[in-house]
Amino acid sequence: MLQVHYKKVSHAFEYPFTISKGTKTQQEALIIALGMGPYWGFGEACKISYYGIDLDAMILMLEQKKLLIQKYALTDPERFWHFLHHLFPDQHFLIAALDCAGWDLFAKMRQKKVFQQIGITPSPALVTNYTIGLDTPEKMLEKMKAHPWPIYKLKFSNERDIDTLALLRAHTQSLIRIDANEALDVKTCLQLLPEFEKLGIELIEQPIDKNNYEAMHELKAKSKIPFYADEACVTEQDVAICKDAFDGITIKLSKCGGITPALRMIKEARSLGLSIMLGNMNECSIGTAPLVHLQYLVDKLDADGPLLLKEDSGKGLFYENAMLNVEDKNGLGIQAI
Repeated sequence: MLQVHYKKVSHAFEYPFTISKGTKTQQEALIIALGMGPYWGFGEACKISYYGIDLDAMILMLEQKKLLIQKYALTDPERFWHFLHHLFPDQHFLIAALDCAGWDLFAKMRQKKVFQQIGITPSPALVTNYTIGLDTPEKMLEKMKAHPWPIYKLKFSNERDIDTLALLRAHTQSLIRIDANEALDVKTCLQLLPEFEKLGIELIEQPIDKNNYEAMHELKAKSKIPFYADEACVTEQDVAICKDAFDGITIKLSKCGGITPALRMIKEARSLGLSIMLGNMNECSIGTAPLVHLQYLVDKLDADGPLLLKEDSGKGLFYENAMLNVEDKNGLGIQAI
């Protein structure tokens, strides 16, 4: 019988984390552990208000269906995901935590690392970006200087931020990505494109409203900088819709429902010629560890959650030369603490 444990945690950010949708000083999360004999697998689901994710509601659902999970015979992680998908309809964050814990546990039971269990051949690790949230120009520059990094992702909210962007560019030769989280309108984005190009921006993530695919077609046609879908690409049903409106997609395990659907999204995106970035929802080491194993399948990595937090509920994940890795252990390579 599967053992199911969970606990609520709250991790403080190093700096108040502000995007166009609001500010957070703490990241609350639910850490889930699945056990079988001496083996334990771990997953994480973060509280994200603008996606309507409430941890207490998640715990209630988990308690209501806990016995069914305990009785499940874990013989195949992909089948386990389908079981969870029917058990918790549309609860992608909860399913993702359980799915990742299932992969971690199953690989440990088989004495394999997760990427080996999936059948992935490792390639050189990707460099992850470091995200700087919205703040005064002086504060954003201070954060950048405090964290020298080869790739920055800067949050962006309106046309006034172009001056801040220019200030930061004057102090670094690192690659810069920007993420507007839907904050711009089409006219403003079109006006800013020449400035973005002058500043050598590598990519632009979700500049306008996620539902405005027609305008994204126009922006993509007029831009030399690639656009990546984030809010517009939540689950695997969204991948095909993004083909003509974006150059790439950002896949976040919590949003799509875990490792299992992410693998299908990666396969479909490749078939459609879309570039792929793995992203995060400010998870700690537990929720970030799966990205170590999937990074070999994608083009870019945004896996800086543990870097932005002062606290962690996991151990075993580390950064070296801005690349993400885990300890040489079976499963995901991490443990809850």
